[in-house]
Amino acid sequence: MYIKKVILKDFRNYNECEVKLAPCVNIFKGNNAQGKTNFLESIYLSSIGRSPKTKKEKDLIKWNSHIAKIKIIIQKQFFEQTIEIVLNKEQNKSIKINGLTIRKIGDLIGEMPIIYFSPDEIGLIKDGPSDRRRFMDIDISQLNRNYFYLLCKYEKIINERNKLLKQSRNLESLKETIDLWDNQLVEVASKIIFYRLDFIKKIKQPAKEVHFVITDNKEDLEISYQGINDENLENIKDKLKKLYKEKIKTDFELGYTTIGPHRDDIEIKVNNVDIRSFGSQGQQRLTTLSLKIAELNVFEKVLKEKPILLLDDVLSELDIKRSNNLLSYVKNYQTLITTTKYYKKINEKDAIFEVKEAKIKRIL
Repeated sequence: MYIKKVILKDFRNYNECEVKLAPCVNIFKGNNAQGKTNFLESIYLSSIGRSPKTKKEKDLIKWNSHIAKIKIIIQKQFFEQTIEIVLNKEQNKSIKINGLTIRKIGDLIGEMPIIYFSPDEIGLIKDGPSDRRRFMDIDISQLNRNYFYLLCKYEKIINERNKLLKQSRNLESLKETIDLWDNQLVEVASKIIFYRLDFIKKIKQPAKEVHFVITDNKEDLEISYQGINDENLENIKDKLKKLYKEKIKTDFELGYTTIGPHRDDIEIKVNNVDIRSFGSQGQQRLTTLSLKIAELNVFEKVLKEKPILLLDDVLSELDIKRSNNLLSYVKNYQTLITTTKYYKKINEKDAIFEVKEAKIKRIL
């Protein structure tokens, strides 16, 4: 799978833009604040249904316009597909796939699987557990649409359970009514944990191998799931039931649910040191990059199709040797790279574009 063409109108700083992409590596060079990141953002939005930069979708519309449009034409293994998004300052965005309007974001996720890296993605390592949970949730949702709907259902049940915890007058009355929510929670939460454990199992070895190469054979990366660790779904259910009962007093006193997949995390160690707390910024950035590159392996094996890789200003953080190591991994995938530097083509099918004042021109 690869993107054939991207068409933008009044998106961010773009008036009108139409770019035909190469099926392999596409390098977008230019000074800062010219529109390179905005171009990648439009593709991310067309895949995930939301921006990686802002929750305010009105900010994505050019300041003197009321409507922004994105159109992505994709070549899949056996057919061509079109994704169109219209952003409107007066109403909710509309999304079409092959001309048909979809009503749920979940129906978009997975249609154009992408992997995205920007300097901000270092938060995956150095920030809180919510960033690492989001990393898992976005990836697994692209691999399995049912997982996205499980997350939506889980959030509704957790909110109802937390409401009950806050409204209950005493612990005894709470115990009489909370089983209704706990039984539903166990069914959904156990499946979320089950899918996450499977994802960690799939990505840990590729991440380890990529990181070893990118760090010149100096760093050993290990990742594991922090939460219930059991590959048997029924065992996960049994453990959750027990934990909910054990924590009921604590939950009642605090007014919210203290255990479950919304509280879990990923443990990340380099050379046996937890780099979430003790890693340097350089280590954290390289580890994030290793995880992102390892996603390529997982996506391709599960989906039987190559995902698209978006790398925003990643080369500026790497020396020449590590840049070459990275590019050797991505050369067989459609990769869009933004940079202020100049890089030669890796092979004849690749393309280099110049981005200047929201205009994109192919130069090689």
